[in-house]
Amino acid sequence: MVVICAMKTSRVSRIIQILIALQSGQSYTVIELATLLGVSRRMVFRDLQDLQKAGVPFHYDDKAGHYTVDPNFFFRPPALTIQETLGLLLLAHKARNHIHFPFMDWVLQAVLKIESFLPHKVKLFCNRALKNISVKTAPRPITDVSDKIFVQLIEAMLKKRVANVDYYLPEQHKSIVFDLSPYHLFYNEHAWYVLGRSDIRDRLGIFKLNQIKKLTVLDRCFVEDEKFNLKKELGRAWLMVPEGKLYHIKLRFLPEVVHDVVEVQWHDTQTVTFEDDGSAIVEFRVDGLSEITWWILGYGDKVQVLAPRILRQKIIEMAQNVIRQNEQLTPDNNRSPFGEKPGSY
Repeated sequence: MVVICAMKTSRVSRIIQILIALQSGQSYTVIELATLLGVSRRMVFRDLQDLQKAGVPFHYDDKAGHYTVDPNFFFRPPALTIQETLGLLLLAHKARNHIHFPFMDWVLQAVLKIESFLPHKVKLFCNRALKNISVKTAPRPITDVSDKIFVQLIEAMLKKRVANVDYYLPEQHKSIVFDLSPYHLFYNEHAWYVLGRSDIRDRLGIFKLNQIKKLTVLDRCFVEDEKFNLKKELGRAWLMVPEGKLYHIKLRFLPEVVHDVVEVQWHDTQTVTFEDDGSAIVEFRVDGLSEITWWILGYGDKVQVLAPRILRQKIIEMAQNVIRQNEQLTPDNNRSPFGEKPGSY
């Protein structure tokens, strides 16, 4: 019988996990290793000393604050644990169609190869567990990111090559073609984006990957700005588009929705103050108002905008527009001002 049990990680096990993490090719800070293992920084330092005594060729990068291991060093990792195996199978079999990442079909193939070598008891346990697990996530975009375009952008970034992009503008129902120097790929709010410098803008721009209809990596190279910093470029935007002005947002959420709001970390600057009546004051420091406005409207009459006044006025105007649009649907002729029946939307 296979049993999953939680137990305190032994020192030998921790050292092996650190070695596997460093050997993966990624670099880690002490804090990241401590978080990964669920132990203190002091314990990580002791484990690193033991690795050093054992002759493992790792080194510390003073500038980046990261630990890495010599790429020529190889340590054969131990077999997967039950928890690791089940987590991997959950990702491949249950969450694959709900996670908006490229190469998910290839991930499934890789996991199937691993699954075929699992011990019979482990395989049986995981298969039985998966039958009792379902995944329900938020709606996904109809248009997925092309694996080909994703690979082309990675190639362009790594080789510092300019890419020629055919980009669709849905608002204008047309495409534009431009040259792009891609700096960074990132994922936010159900979509992938590339941040880079194009020949149609004087500054860095953000472009949605599923609006790229065609991409060609050119032979021409570009020089990336040494001062480029993704966090700095995105600033304190609510989602991803900073507008160049910082606002102190102060909202009161009514008791009916407080739990749904405060259980999520919506923004790095978020603070929450609970009131005696069960409501909560939630505050943010946000660059720009456009993105957060739509989020606030999603809570309807269960939220009050306490500050700033310009945001409260913006919400009022949009709410009034909603009322006007719906009041124009007159019951007399059952027709809308757009020439459609109300039920046809």
